[in-house]
Formats: sequence, C-alpha cells, structure tokens
Amino acid sequence: MTTTAQPTGPLRHFLQFRDFTRDEIDYVLGRARLIKDRFKRYEPHHTLHDRTLAMVFEKASTRTRVSFEAGMYQMGGSVINLTAGDSQLGRSEPIEDTARVVSRMVDLVMIRTFEQTRLERFASHSRVPVINGLTNEYHPCQILADIFTFLEHRGPIQGRTVAWVGDANNMAYTWLQAAEMLDFTVHVSCPAGYTLDADRIQGIDARHLKVFDRPEDACRGAHLVTTDVWTSMGYEDENEARRKAFADWCVDAKMMALADKEALFMHCLPAHRGEEVTADVIDGAQSVVWDEAENRLHVQKALMEFLVLGRQG
Repeated sequence: MTTTAQPTGPLRHFLQFRDFTRDEIDYVLGRARLIKDRFKRYEPHHTLHDRTLAMVFEKASTRTRVSFEAGMYQMGGSVINLTAGDSQLGRSEPIEDTARVVSRMVDLVMIRTFEQTRLERFASHSRVPVINGLTNEYHPCQILADIFTFLEHRGPIQGRTVAWVGDANNMAYTWLQAAEMLDFTVHVSCPAGYTLDADRIQGIDARHLKVFDRPEDACRGAHLVTTDVWTSMGYEDENEARRKAFADWCVDAKMMALADKEALFMHCLPAHRGEEVTADVIDGAQSVVWDEAENRLHVQKALMEFLVLGRQG
C-alpha cells in the first residue's frame, strides 16, 4: 500500500508574493531546482500521490493550465478543470459557496480570475490551500518562475536591477513585492495614463523602486529587461488607444544595448512581436522566454508540494 505524507502546520495560501516569507520563497526556489533536476533525469517525483488539484478558470489560459495540470500529474496527483461555463460559477452561485463545496473534495485549488478580492473571498471559505493563477492585481506564480529563471542563468537576484517597460499591470506590482522581499531594484517606465497607482506604491523604499519617464532610461544598466502585452485580458476595448500610447514602449535592440552587457530579456507570454517587443529581441540571444515558460512547471510543482505537505527533507 502506498502512503502519502501528511500536511504540517496551519493552512496556507499563495494569493500574492508577500504571502510567503523570504525564507519560504528561498525554500520553494531551492525545491524547484531539485524537482527540475529529477524531471530532466526522468526520475519520478510522486510526493502528491493520490492528491487532487481543482483548477478554476474565469480567465482563459494556456501556460497556466498546462503547467499546473502537467505538474500535478507528474507528482502523482490528479486534476479537475472547472470554468465558469461548465460550473455553477457561471450560474451566479456565490463564490463562497463554491469554495465551501470544492474544498471538501480536493486537496488544493488554483484560481485564475479577475479581481483579487474574488480570489480572497474564495480562500477565506476554503478548507484547503488556494493558489493565485492570475488576477487583475497580481501574478505571483509567474514572478516566482521569472526569479527562478534569473537564478539559473545569472545567480542571485539580490542587489540586481530589473527594468519593467510597459503597462503598470499585475506583473509590475508583483515584481515590486518581490523586490522588497528579495532586495533588488525595479526600474519602471510606463506611458502617461498607464503609470503605477500612487496608493499602491506608498511606503516602497527608493532602493526597490525607481520610476522613469523614458523607457531607455529604465533599461540603462539593468540586469533584466522585461515587459508584457500592452492590453491585458479584460481591457480589449482599449486596444487602439493603448497602441498609440505605448508606441515608444517597445523593447528593441537599442534598449537592450543600454542594459548591462549580460542582461537577460523576459516576457510572460503570449507576445505580440512588433508591439511590446521586437522579434530580434524576443528571438535573440539575450532572451530566455522559453526557459521562463518551462519554469512555471517546476516552481509550481514546488509550490503545490509546499502548500500541501510543508517542507520536505
């Protein structure tokens, strides 16, 4: 008979980056390295045998679905996929009621939705750990993968500079949370009208955030240059206005030349070549976007294991 390790400690969620301590982030990143190494050597890693992950999608997804679903199967567990269209969420069931029911039947829940408050309402009524697969406000799993990718290619991110070029979206705010915790600096440059919300950045030390009007200045000396689409999901009606406003915020070879000579380029994907980044940059030698995309798989396996079982020896 196969036995499964039991969870230890209080119920934990990962709804935003700062839900973990620095020590816990370091543990998950270290565990992801071990899990990835085993994956590359075709060694089984079935620590979540007989456990079930429920994935709730109120926003469409490719990378989030594939990485969580494949990851759970690779750890010996099973997956249930729910969307608003095929569940009672699409028929106006209160999300609190969905949480009460689903969390009695599974061991872990990942949600990709709109407002952060909706995610928090689910988590507050869940009996099992809840993971933020993306909200309008934060995207912590992506930043966890990005930092893991930087570690693989360039070593510790502490003391380094990350340039964020483009929209002040969920990625930008999560980078800022990570910078405060892991002690690096984020250079942010956004077009007028799409800048950081002053209320959301109150109290962030200047060591961790510097704002620039020109994207070229944000990139100067950066160890990592990163961006995202100009129009995030839910804002499609702003497409044309955003194309005009963001025209000068396309990461190109000139911007990359201003960065550190060993600088990397990242993008959470999907990408629109010729808009937020030129083809020669995203497909060039400094780009690590494919490693970055794969690493969602490995860090999320480590994250799920930690939330369900706690630290492993």
